[in-house]
Amino acid sequence: MGQRRRRGHPHAHHHRCPRRIALPAAALALLFLAVSLVSVSLLSAPPLPDRPGLGSSSSSSSRRFLRHHQANSSGGELEGSGSGEAFGIPTHESIAPYDLWRSKLASNFYGCSNSSSKFLDSSVTTQPDRYLIVVTSGGLNQQRTGIIDAVVAARILNATLVVPKLDQTSFWKDSSNFSEIFDTDWFISFLAKDVKIIKEPPEKGGKVMRPYKMRVPRKCTPRCYLNRVLPALLKKHVIRMTKYDYRLSNKLDTDLQKLRCRVNYHALKFTDPIQELGEKLVQRMREKSRHFIALHLRFEPDMLAFSGCYYGGGEKERRELGAIRKRWKTLHIRDPEKGRRQGRCPLTPEEVGLMLRALGYTSDVHIYVASGEIYGGEDTLAPLKALFPNFHTKETVSSEEELAPFLKFSSRMAAVDFIVCDESDAFVANNIGNMAKILAGRRRYFGHKRTIRPNAKQLYPLFLKRGNMSWDAFSSQVRIIQKGYMGEPMEINPGRGEFHANPAACICEKTHGNLAVKSSSGSNVEHVNDTGIRKAIGEPPYPVYTDEEADGSDTEDDPTGRVEMIDTETDDDTVTRQEDPEPEEILSD
Repeated sequence: MGQRRRRGHPHAHHHRCPRRIALPAAALALLFLAVSLVSVSLLSAPPLPDRPGLGSSSSSSSRRFLRHHQANSSGGELEGSGSGEAFGIPTHESIAPYDLWRSKLASNFYGCSNSSSKFLDSSVTTQPDRYLIVVTSGGLNQQRTGIIDAVVAARILNATLVVPKLDQTSFWKDSSNFSEIFDTDWFISFLAKDVKIIKEPPEKGGKVMRPYKMRVPRKCTPRCYLNRVLPALLKKHVIRMTKYDYRLSNKLDTDLQKLRCRVNYHALKFTDPIQELGEKLVQRMREKSRHFIALHLRFEPDMLAFSGCYYGGGEKERRELGAIRKRWKTLHIRDPEKGRRQGRCPLTPEEVGLMLRALGYTSDVHIYVASGEIYGGEDTLAPLKALFPNFHTKETVSSEEELAPFLKFSSRMAAVDFIVCDESDAFVANNIGNMAKILAGRRRYFGHKRTIRPNAKQLYPLFLKRGNMSWDAFSSQVRIIQKGYMGEPMEINPGRGEFHANPAACICEKTHGNLAVKSSSGSNVEHVNDTGIRKAIGEPPYPVYTDEEADGSDTEDDPTGRVEMIDTETDDDTVTRQEDPEPEEILSD
């Protein structure tokens, strides 16, 4: 309130810093500011255009890393780096509007794959001098579909099946034979009443009978087998079908679908060494936490190359994935952004983590990641690990000595992951490949265990906008989008749906007294009679067709049958012309 001091006031020097002191102080302040800016930039690690899978562009603005909020180092929240307002992810416990680990409706349903009284014993149906040999194709789970369908094809043809030969020459290059992955004796004995199975090709006069080699079209119906394969089988007696994957129609009558389930869920057991290691890893995961998530990440270079998707890695990503994509000459050129918009691309590890946190899974949840080499390596995984620090793989949960016998065999390594994923409390499938389909169906059959399929088509635009919305708004939208993709018994499978992913003919509904538990229209209800044998009544919700009900075509997708191939010149698959892998092979896992 007094007079304003003038520059010449005798006490003014007490309120000013001398010039020789002020200049060094200012320099130190500038230096501190520069160091702080560099530190922040390093912590936030903005995507660079030449870093694979981690780049950013105007069309791929969703690629952002997560870091601890600088103003809250106590761990109160995580914040997305990049432009836009703060995207804080709370680390405290949140209450999900549903049970994250199981469905309350699951106890009303169970797997039922017993045959009907019309399905005759193989001792009655199997005809002499009819032998079927199949050579499967692809990785472990694609070959699994081929084995399943080979059993059903042998039943359709009333033939004896020779234990299938596994693919040892394709992209996966695994030298394992059937008996090194699956329990052969169990496989033969369990299916003895359905199909006669022998370990080695038949002999005549002390010599192995020469097979007639042929290939049937994709999704060949029972009529197709009777029209195309049976005449050759009657004449040649031994048929060898090559590249056997998806060679049987998705649409079969109920008894044949149930046979598929008996093969898939009961007859195919892994060998003891594989099963024992898988169970050890499950036990170790259980020791870490009461519940755990298994994530089939499927973000390997081959998957990304095949998908034709782009994740913002600039010219380096385009060049690297483009070189891999050239392996499949029949693949069409795709619009990368269109693929993302249509939901045909895997989510990035960061996007998977954000989806799970938005659904209500907290940062202390343990995650087992089933995956091969991740494109971009640790840089790509960093955001997921920031969201879920309790991050595990078969390599981290097992010892080097335990894993050593399996390392050179991709199918055996995949089998170990399969066991852990199957036994997990929640399974997340980040793709539509064969492992995802097989496990989704298996988990439905054995009690509808929580199985999450990202609704990538709807999630993609949400990820693009997340920098301009609050966490609460984001998580609310994710939960809405994921309805129908959480593995509930009542879910309607979007799209066409594969039987292996939704084995509805083998899912039965429990009854209470004379009243069935309410369910979707046309659900399968199975009663237990006095003998303890389950018998299904009613029609399953999945459409099934007998030969008479099918249309004029004898293949599901290709009425011309133009892809049928017959080759009688050689019996050795290893010397035949190497062909381009068909699209399903790369999704095989």
